[in-house]
Amino acid sequence: MLKGRGPSRRGAEPGDWRHVEHEALAEKIRAFPRSPGVYLMKDSRGRIIYVGKAVSLRSRVGQYFQPSADLGPKKEQMVAEVADVEFLPAESEVDALLQEARLIKDIHPKYNARLTDDKTFPYLEITAREEFPGVYFTRTPATRGTKLYGPFTSAAGLRTAIGELQRIFRFRTCSLEVREEDPNRRFYRPCILYSIERCTAPCAGHIGREAYRKGIARLRRFLEGSRTQVVRDLAREMKCLARGMRFEEAARIRDQLRAIEALGQRGRIDEDLQPEVFAPTFDPTEGMAALAAILESPKPIRSIEGVDIANLGPTEAVGAVVSFLDGRPFKPGYRRFRIKTVAGPDDSGMIGEVVFRRFRRLADELSVLPDLVLVDGGPGQLHAAAQAIASAGAERPLVVSLAKREEEVYVLGKAESEPLRLPRTSPALKILQAVRDEAHRFAQHYHHLLRRKAVFGEKAARELRAARKRRDRKPRPPEDGRPEGESDPA
Repeated sequence: MLKGRGPSRRGAEPGDWRHVEHEALAEKIRAFPRSPGVYLMKDSRGRIIYVGKAVSLRSRVGQYFQPSADLGPKKEQMVAEVADVEFLPAESEVDALLQEARLIKDIHPKYNARLTDDKTFPYLEITAREEFPGVYFTRTPATRGTKLYGPFTSAAGLRTAIGELQRIFRFRTCSLEVREEDPNRRFYRPCILYSIERCTAPCAGHIGREAYRKGIARLRRFLEGSRTQVVRDLAREMKCLARGMRFEEAARIRDQLRAIEALGQRGRIDEDLQPEVFAPTFDPTEGMAALAAILESPKPIRSIEGVDIANLGPTEAVGAVVSFLDGRPFKPGYRRFRIKTVAGPDDSGMIGEVVFRRFRRLADELSVLPDLVLVDGGPGQLHAAAQAIASAGAERPLVVSLAKREEEVYVLGKAESEPLRLPRTSPALKILQAVRDEAHRFAQHYHHLLRRKAVFGEKAARELRAARKRRDRKPRPPEDGRPEGESDPA
């Protein structure tokens, strides 16, 4: 365990640590890269108690153990509990911020106060399927029919960027339904954005569909392509205006530059997932009621726990449990498991281990059990889960499994040769799919975390061994502490 005070606010390097009991951990932190990433602080039981981001991992993590630091009593207590520190590299500070937010929302470390609420990062949304697409700032994007960019790390920066882009591309940001064949468009009075040349007013028929969509296509090319040349041209124009004492115009170009830079402070839509922002395309209440009716449940179904497994090579596998309450994700109920007792590719055995550990814990704590347990797979996984619940000594809830290929629903106690085949539009099936997909995402998230840890952990170990060899090859100073070849002062 490490003992010491928090980091120096002046960013001292971790070269003069004191109060560090485990030299191996100190050596480990000294081998961290000077690049962006996320660091994970763990206690003696291996639980993650704090997640943070850093521009320089080595400097930031080392600062926590500087003797001259002053973090305050809460972080002093946290540092006293730290037994190990791991890191996950990131391509940039933006990636580190988004990765930190995702980990905090999924893990809920006890010393993280920020980013634990339900607030999400915003997106820029283009309603691509409309005749006259609109461009919007949103935290609740539609699940289909739109083109999304983000998530963006700065809401204020994104709002400013949309305003500046509107000066150039003159798109609409209103929520009106605009159709080209609407004959009443020509009688419509456009808003002030048309007067100040921020919008081409498709609502009033001042521009045709094809011409307007060409402008949207140019905007999309700008958002998806390289903005380097645009930044260079604007910077050159700003300097020329400033030299010509045209400061107001130079300030306008400066604002455009800031807006373009804000567009770069964003993640990737397919990697930086925020599943909580995508509202279901069905009514969860209707889905839960339909599910209870189909499964012939004697009481309403309110809580569902979904279980999935992700394999990490021949020796590593992880399991995940997600919790849904009234058809929506309930993040405090999420749990992660490293498989301990099952070796080899045995999904049913792994499902059994995860379910047994989960229900034994619930039984020991006298916690409320879920109304329904959903596992990913077929009859084998279904029976493994049921046996595990019985072995844990817990009261067995409804247990079902959902097979991916045909989306067949196997129900414990019913003939396996006759699984339920629900219509694809069934709200009951959509509830089960939502739970299954979220369990899969959560398991894969843990899987990727451990995989990156394994890959970069090996790299860090190699770098540490190389550093030790270089240190051992260095000539040692003589016993009196003076460098070799230096004589006593006269």
